[in-house]
Amino acid sequence: MTRIHDMGGRFGHGPVKPSTLRSPKFEEPWHARALALTLAAGALGRWNQDSSRHSRERLPPNDYARFSYYEKWLAALAELLVQRNIVSKDELSAPESLPQQPLDGNALKGPEVAGALAKIEPTARKTGHQPRFRAGRLVRTRRPSGNMLVSGGHTRLPAYAAGCLGTVVRCHGSHVLPDSNAHFRGEAPEPLYAVSFESSELWGNSNSSSNDEIVLDLWESYLIPTD
Repeated sequence: MTRIHDMGGRFGHGPVKPSTLRSPKFEEPWHARALALTLAAGALGRWNQDSSRHSRERLPPNDYARFSYYEKWLAALAELLVQRNIVSKDELSAPESLPQQPLDGNALKGPEVAGALAKIEPTARKTGHQPRFRAGRLVRTRRPSGNMLVSGGHTRLPAYAAGCLGTVVRCHGSHVLPDSNAHFRGEAPEPLYAVSFESSELWGNSNSSSNDEIVLDLWESYLIPTD
């Protein structure tokens, strides 16, 4: 069963409205504060990008459906702060009474934000693992699409692509495996591939165009050889 956040390929949500994609970056003043708070807390060094994504995915379905974009960010951040024993739920309810925290000095400061945003967090790793697949190789994604290391855990294999046939376009080298890293089980880097799918393979002939192609970046453990 997929979680509510894995919405790719689902019907009934209406068309994408391009006008909404060109709206201001922050529609409300507090949106900017939510982003700033998330960035500042991320610099505490108590979680990683994958665990942060997983925290948003784990929001209760009713909350996920009704929360706005930045409400999801704040709710997930609160969960991480409690989960990683930085603050308690009681302290979150009365933040004005919070004492000085040992990790306060690690928080990202205003003058450092521009540099932090411009810096891409590297996930490439050098390993002795040779890529199993070469460009042009036919592969099939595994089914089910869930995390094979942690039941109900984070994964970057979307449900709509599970069990589908695709062609390897290129290998990006070895990268941190989100399925492991999100759960603090180590980076477990493995080869990452760009895999091309015909739209009909993902959506069916009645909901696709023969000219459409979808390219997904998928880790080696997501893929199964066809022979």
